[in-house]
Amino acid sequence: MKTNTPTFEQFESTYAMLLRSEEKERSASEMLIYALLILSAVFSIWQLALLPITVPTNLLHGVSATQAAQPPRATA
Repeated sequence: MKTNTPTFEQFESTYAMLLRSEEKERSASEMLIYALLILSAVFSIWQLALLPITVPTNLLHGVSATQAAQPPRATA
């Protein structure tokens, strides 16, 4: 019984078949979508960086948040 072994020209890897059958239009549209996703992420981070930061005034004067939350003591 003789078995035929495929030669290198007959044997093609799965990766080589995928590369050969790749759709050029699809890859161009995928690149456009990836570019739009990256640009939207950069734009979102840029908008977040431009937001003003508001700091409560009691933190500016050295009063801790627990001290500011306590009610004033009544003097008798």
